[in-house]
Amino acid sequence: MDPNSGQGKMNNDGDITSVMGFSGFGKKARTFDLDAIFEQTRRTAIERSRQVLDDREKEMEAQGESSMSVHTQKDAEKAAATSRKEDTDSSSSDSEPVGPPPPGKDSKEEEEEDEEEDLVGPPVPPGYEGGDAQSDSDDEDEEQNEEDDDDNPVKKIPDTHEITLLHGTKAVSAMALDPSGARLVTGGYDFDVRFWDFAGMDRALQAFRSLQPCDCHQIRALQYSITGDRILVVSGNAQAKVLDRDGFNVMECIKGDQYIVDMVNTKGHTAMLNDGSWHPKIKEEFMTCSNDGTVRTWDVTSEKKHKAVFKPRSVQGKKVTPTCCTYSRDGKLLAAGCQDGTIQIWDRNLSVHTKFHCRQAHTPGSDISRLSFSYDGTVLASRGGDDTLKIWDIRNFKKPLNMANGLTNYFAMTDCCFSPDDQLVVTGTSVKRDEGNGKLVFFDRATFQRVYEIEVSNASVVRCLWHPKLNQIMVGTGNGLVKVYYDPIKSHRGAKLCVVKSKTKQKHAEALAQEYVITPHALPMFREARQRSTRKQLEKDRLDPKKSHKPEPPVSGPGRGGRVAAHGGTLSSFIVKNIALDKTDDSNAREAILRHAKEASENPYWVAPAYKKTQPNPVFAEDSEEDEEADKEPEWKKRKI
Repeated sequence: MDPNSGQGKMNNDGDITSVMGFSGFGKKARTFDLDAIFEQTRRTAIERSRQVLDDREKEMEAQGESSMSVHTQKDAEKAAATSRKEDTDSSSSDSEPVGPPPPGKDSKEEEEEDEEEDLVGPPVPPGYEGGDAQSDSDDEDEEQNEEDDDDNPVKKIPDTHEITLLHGTKAVSAMALDPSGARLVTGGYDFDVRFWDFAGMDRALQAFRSLQPCDCHQIRALQYSITGDRILVVSGNAQAKVLDRDGFNVMECIKGDQYIVDMVNTKGHTAMLNDGSWHPKIKEEFMTCSNDGTVRTWDVTSEKKHKAVFKPRSVQGKKVTPTCCTYSRDGKLLAAGCQDGTIQIWDRNLSVHTKFHCRQAHTPGSDISRLSFSYDGTVLASRGGDDTLKIWDIRNFKKPLNMANGLTNYFAMTDCCFSPDDQLVVTGTSVKRDEGNGKLVFFDRATFQRVYEIEVSNASVVRCLWHPKLNQIMVGTGNGLVKVYYDPIKSHRGAKLCVVKSKTKQKHAEALAQEYVITPHALPMFREARQRSTRKQLEKDRLDPKKSHKPEPPVSGPGRGGRVAAHGGTLSSFIVKNIALDKTDDSNAREAILRHAKEASENPYWVAPAYKKTQPNPVFAEDSEEDEEADKEPEWKKRKI
């Protein structure tokens, strides 16, 4: 390398600067002594913090407070910790690359401002003692209260508000909510199925559709499919129906041959249905149970025959009637409660033998009204006709985990369900007419203690639903009412949408539309234009000045403008005024005639003046003494005539 290369380079730079006409390429970069800067910053921060502490001590002493030493010690420790941190930063900053400071502020000023913000902080209000310890204890209390509320499942029950939907006059025996919670469908002993739309209802709480899909058969069960576009309708008929979301018929199950002994060889049920349920995973599959002793699965796409048949059997191998049926949460198991008090569970793909079987789940001869799986899929709740509620672990199906007695049950479809968090089990109680109130009873799933009750009405509680998305409880009663319980804070949508809407006024027609007579064979000159709609005709008549002319008020006094007064102008109006509107009571003819006797005698007008000259004076017989004596005789002496 040439040692003179540096000198040559400097000469070249000088030549370039002389040629281009400027003296240099810029100012020389500033150099900083970082150790001195950090040391000065640390000292400045300590002095400022001490000054602030001295000012605070003076204020606290003036107010007579004695707790300043604690803050002084804390602030001193904080300042010392900050100084130690700065020392470590200054020692480690030597290895970091250093560049020119950004324009606007000097690096020393920025460091001082940062240190001041870190050390001083916001001023403490005067008279505030032990603020840190008190705030920590308050936070701990709030957290503990929140944890207690979270641990207590009763606090999660949404029952602060309620609305009442009027289904009819008879018991509400079926009820279902779609998965989104937007629509409610109810069915009852009055054969009606009513559709309720929470978003479309106002405060009047009227159903937007009512129909009788199964004619004169009681509705036993209703359920929406997992997609919410179809409704399964199970009635007292032998054929279940599937309706769409608006109530139109989608399919109807076929009826089996009632003369065939083996129910496997029939295409459908041959007796009254008791219950039904949709598959929780497959949207086309559902099942039904019937008094013919079978549980059948169906496919919506093939209504000519069932998919599979499950036959519950007693200990002797005889036919048993299933009263309720349901799928497990994963759809792999089918459970049926029977009339002899047994609970039988099959694998969905194996219809011959049961997978789980409990022979004496409830009292023999009592109908099991409802089976419900928990959300975790391991626990089964059963509501019996023997006034009991039991929960079972299907992995150990010999004896129940817990049991509750004294829950009166008069209906064959009394519900039981789990809360959305799986901590509570809910069921309803039945009462006789005018003998108390039906209740909605809540049990803790772990201890099975009765933790809460809601008195619904003076009738039995038949159906109950606790929707997980809405967090609202729907209750169907024995007197045709549907109660919806909700909490404005804990619940979502549902009943909250319709209670805030005011009642919509019914639109009345301004005038009666003229009747339209259809004359198909009339001549063209006499043929009238076809009326499209009543509303359009009313709007058209409203624009017509003659048809929309307001009637003139009646004329009072003498007529004007060619019009006669209402009364007295014509013979008919005179008769109406003097005769038809006469309020005198002429029901007694004698009194009506005698009312004019005095005036007729004093001022005769019709008969007496005509015979005044020729009429003799009337002579009346005088009373004799014998008649007077006879009148004085007592009644018992008088001769009876």
